[in-house]
Amino acid sequence: MKEDILQTIIAHKRIELAAQEEAVPMAHLVQQLDTPSDGISMKASLASSPYGIISEFKRKSPSKGWINAEADAAIIPASYETNGASALSILTDETFFGGTLKDIRTARPLVNLPILRKDFIISEYQLYQAKLIGADAILLIAACLTPQQCMSLARTAHELKLEVLLEIHTEAELAYVNDYIDMVGVNNRNLGTFHTDVENSFRLAEKLPDNYLLVSESGISRPETVISLRTAGFRGFLMGEAFMKNSRPGETLSHFIHELKVCL
Repeated sequence: MKEDILQTIIAHKRIELAAQEEAVPMAHLVQQLDTPSDGISMKASLASSPYGIISEFKRKSPSKGWINAEADAAIIPASYETNGASALSILTDETFFGGTLKDIRTARPLVNLPILRKDFIISEYQLYQAKLIGADAILLIAACLTPQQCMSLARTAHELKLEVLLEIHTEAELAYVNDYIDMVGVNNRNLGTFHTDVENSFRLAEKLPDNYLLVSESGISRPETVISLRTAGFRGFLMGEAFMKNSRPGETLSHFIHELKVCL
């Protein structure tokens, strides 16, 4: 039987969060936050963009190992903005993806794009962290939560002026969509096995609600795929490895958008 990578990650995340909360209690985060201010709307940025590329900053993954171990959060997110990204996704999981909360803190003052905190969020504590480090949106993964947990976390996120991207992988997970969700993402990667199939977005496209901005995540590497996905109703396209495996991710994004323009 193959190891379920997602369950391994969540088990570790619970241990990690317990240690973080012991070091910095929730009450301290609440006190630091005071009155939440509006962030930059990721939904609006994607809706108004002709390309909708969400460029991801990540150093490694459980399936590929190290992708770009020396990646600098003071350089790459800003280069993504310069080269045409519509939004940024920054991994903050350290053990499995090589990220830290500091990566968003570092990038935030250097960019004017919306930043998605991409992590395995299972606790309100992580929402307060996200707001304090300067994130504008958070990812909620249906496979990590119950529908009730998803709604509660999404509601709290809105109270903190954070937008919510709900990630689903199967038709059954459409049950997780609620009034506090701003964007619905289809992950083309199975989080149990990490097998990737971009056809998953096309399979679910017709079943997704019309009133949510749709995002296709993972496994996208060709401009033609983005065009086909846009035709199917998607407006956001999360791409990480396609850029991060190169020494200059921002320039790789620029070439990709140039090819996209030619195809349009």
